[in-house]
Amino acid sequence: MFTIEHEFDATVITLVDEGTDPRDYLQEDVTISSFEDCVVVEQLDEQTDQVQTITFSHAQLRELAAALNLPEGVYRVRQSSETPEPAKD
Repeated sequence: MFTIEHEFDATVITLVDEGTDPRDYLQEDVTISSFEDCVVVEQLDEQTDQVQTITFSHAQLRELAAALNLPEGVYRVRQSSETPEPAKD
């Protein structure tokens, strides 16, 4: 399950881990806040009781989304196509 909320300066998506099996180990909610200049991902760490935060640029987030469906390798996203292709360095 997830929620989407539009706030003054960000769109906030919250991902809720809903296990279908009572034996599933459920993770804490993940909150993703998309701002004009970055995307912030937050999740409570149960062991330290502190929120862990990761900040992505929009370019990094596009690359992450592309990487989720690619095989092992080194890639570069070209600005003209936004399609990842193997790096030639």
